[in-house]
Amino acid sequence: MRLAVVEDDDGVGDALVEALTARGYRAERMRRGADLLIAHRDFDAVLLDLGLPDADGLQVLRQLREVSTIPVLILTARSDERSIVRGLRGGADDYVVKPPRIAELMARLETVLRRAAAVATRARTEVVTGDVRVDLRARVVEVAGAPIALTQKEFELVEVLVERPGAAVSRQLLMDRIWGDAFVAVSRSLDVHMTGLRAKLNRPGLITTIRGYGYRWGE
Repeated sequence: MRLAVVEDDDGVGDALVEALTARGYRAERMRRGADLLIAHRDFDAVLLDLGLPDADGLQVLRQLREVSTIPVLILTARSDERSIVRGLRGGADDYVVKPPRIAELMARLETVLRRAAAVATRARTEVVTGDVRVDLRARVVEVAGAPIALTQKEFELVEVLVERPGAAVSRQLLMDRIWGDAFVAVSRSLDVHMTGLRAKLNRPGLITTIRGYGYRWGE
């Protein structure tokens, strides 16, 4: 999951890239809106500042929306209602005011990505990673052509993870989606089911643990 961080402030930009990288994202820093407009096809989502040196971020967003539906989360110091409304009406998927609390920013980013992934998933019925095939419609997982007997919870884990192959998925999101809450009481259940799922798939590296955050399906 590649993220474009469009931010001209070195301190903010570097901190964002570091935080995103620590959570399993591949974040690339850009300083100008023009750079995003040229390279947006290489990314899966955008964190967009509005105070850019070459153009106003809202104008960059309008130009981007003419050619792309890529998820965009605005991250800016502009906290006035007019800017927020213009940003959301201009096509942003969410709007966060600086300075952001990292945990909240990550949760909002995850929500934006999840919505985009849900739209994409509805349009496809299978995900193939190496010799592992996930048939979302039939609710079947095959490894090297052989079906694997998964429990309902194990398949639900796969279902959430393959929404965004290669992207980090937090433990909190998995617990919210599968058990209905993110409390410590079900944390052990997630660990048990994840261990069972990995053993049945028998493909080391297919599901990567991101320490202190969650998991990732594939590379």
